[in-house]
Amino acid sequence: MGFGDLKTKSGQDALNSFLADRSYIEGYEPTQADAVIFSALTGAPPSSLPHALRWWNHINSYGSEKAKFTGEKKDIAAYGQASGDAGSKADPDDDFDLFGDDDDDEDDEEAEALRKQRAAEYVAKKAKKTALIAKSNIILEVKPWDDETDMKKVEELVRTVATDGLLWGASKLVPVGYGINKLQITCVVEDDKVGTDFLEESITAFEDFVQSVDIVAFNKI
Repeated sequence: MGFGDLKTKSGQDALNSFLADRSYIEGYEPTQADAVIFSALTGAPPSSLPHALRWWNHINSYGSEKAKFTGEKKDIAAYGQASGDAGSKADPDDDFDLFGDDDDDEDDEEAEALRKQRAAEYVAKKAKKTALIAKSNIILEVKPWDDETDMKKVEELVRTVATDGLLWGASKLVPVGYGINKLQITCVVEDDKVGTDFLEESITAFEDFVQSVDIVAFNKI
């Protein structure tokens, strides 16, 4: 197993270290890999393991939507550092000998041509790498005008807000008293593309249904 037994401290320590510079178990969005590891845990990791706890809170916010994550569900042993996953810190390009000597060089002109070729190959490989995209997990609370507001319609309207870099997640109704419920809904945004001002302005634009929008949680992932 890549992380060992995730019900033990050593297993959770390994998971915490693994997630120190990662948002997800594989890739840059939640997949079945996250669902498998999440299910292997008995609950939230302790606060002494901040990276694992941050990841757990984020995946937990999806609720039943985890079953719809993309990707292939594999055996738990396929995930983690011990499995040699592609997300590990080791970068084979970092070992690329850009200016190394070549024993077969016959003269300076041939050596210079070889260095230029190596430089071009190095730049091409680096250009193909996907940069880590900064994302945030946001929990919004949408308040209706009164107890007669159709909250299903409110959620439908909120989910119509769409733009590049925005992914809606799990939602629930939270009682506030006098028969009134507010909508609590989670979303994941790419920080460079979507801001909280855009979310608030877009949702409050449904003025016949929405009284106000509050940001109740904002976590980098």
